[in-house]
Amino acid sequence: MESMGRWLGTASGIGEADWKRQTMKVLNDGVVAAWIDQHPHIDREVLAKNVTRLYQYAKEAKECARCPGLERCPNDMQGHYTRLVATGSGAEATIADYKVPCALHQTKSSQDAIRSRIRSFYVDERALNQEYSPAEIIQRDTRRASAVEAVIKYVLKTKDQGLQPNGLYLMGDFGTGKTFLASYMLYELAKSGFTGVIVYMPDFVEDLKSMFGDADRLKDTIELLKETDLLVFDDIGAEHLNAWTRDHVLGTILNYRMNRKPTFYTSNHDLDGLQKHLSFTTREGEDQYRGQRVMDRIRPFVEVIEVAGRNQRGT
Repeated sequence: MESMGRWLGTASGIGEADWKRQTMKVLNDGVVAAWIDQHPHIDREVLAKNVTRLYQYAKEAKECARCPGLERCPNDMQGHYTRLVATGSGAEATIADYKVPCALHQTKSSQDAIRSRIRSFYVDERALNQEYSPAEIIQRDTRRASAVEAVIKYVLKTKDQGLQPNGLYLMGDFGTGKTFLASYMLYELAKSGFTGVIVYMPDFVEDLKSMFGDADRLKDTIELLKETDLLVFDDIGAEHLNAWTRDHVLGTILNYRMNRKPTFYTSNHDLDGLQKHLSFTTREGEDQYRGQRVMDRIRPFVEVIEVAGRNQRGT
């Protein structure tokens, strides 16, 4: 079909004969003819009056049939096509057109909505932006199959019952996929509407120093970590801890979340090793009481999952 704009856009300069010829060309187009066959109750004059709608409908239907992908969509509204809705019959019939999102646009909108529910601080976001199958995750290293199954079990339970009182403590050597599994969990639960934040602890603790002079930013950050549905402290135990961060940031967040919302951790330490780490700060030295105090807000509220396997980094 040639461009409707060539003759309709300059209708005042088109003779009646040309107008009728172009109108018949549109009405006899295969896509339009099929639509008309589905709506035999519409008077021919009504169809002629709505020829521009019919033309646009056919044009976009043909573009969709040879879809070049969402980014290169040639339709007037990217990722949308024209839908025609007819009401009434005979000469009283009316035809309305609507822009409808295509399947590709709906998928992208769904993915964007999922991503909008997850915030990350200093963490590689690739695992937060892509859907993986459990089989695909296990196939990369079958030695972590039990850990993958435990995470999936937790995801399914949360989807079925809502937020759980306890989180998970993913423990294992460097590069076994602890962060990946935590990100996978956030992505899967974000699909069900839960919000999540994942924080890489070594960089987060360093960044907190710059928040001393920005009280609003510090307050907003702490409130975000307190209120999000799912909170992951990634690589906890690898940070250079100070007493203020431990007691007034980490302690405050955990104190608020316990018995309210689940908190998750990835670490190279077991729980005893983490307690030893939390008992020591760079300036004050060892303080077992304060370390124990923080651990009392972690240990009872997690299920420990050992993530075995080879170092995946660089592979």
